[in-house]
Amino acid sequence: MEGLPPEALQRVATYFQALSDPTRLQILNLLRSGERNVGDLAQLCGYTSANISRHLSFLMQNGLVQREGRGTSVYYRIADESVYALCDLVCGNIARAFERAADGHKAFAQGARQPPKAPRAGRR
Repeated sequence: MEGLPPEALQRVATYFQALSDPTRLQILNLLRSGERNVGDLAQLCGYTSANISRHLSFLMQNGLVQREGRGTSVYYRIADESVYALCDLVCGNIARAFERAADGHKAFAQGARQPPKAPRAGRR
């Protein structure tokens, strides 16, 4: 990002905004296995077709998905598969952070379960 003009930084921020919604991430994850229509995505996500259409429109505006009309149906697919490399990188970082936190919690819990040490007899 170094040296990018403000307009380019705004475009980067908007791209990340497209990835900032759990429903849009779920849609992208579902499209990972292949193209789907709005009805399929709505059913799999548990939302209305109108809601999914709004998310797909935002993803399309940001170049993440493409649409293709076939008869009365419209199918969506990933426009740039590199988005998965970015998502996998972020997910891997989050998973490692959870593992570190869990290890810290285990160490804390183990320390709390150990009986306190008996005081040493003082020297006289």
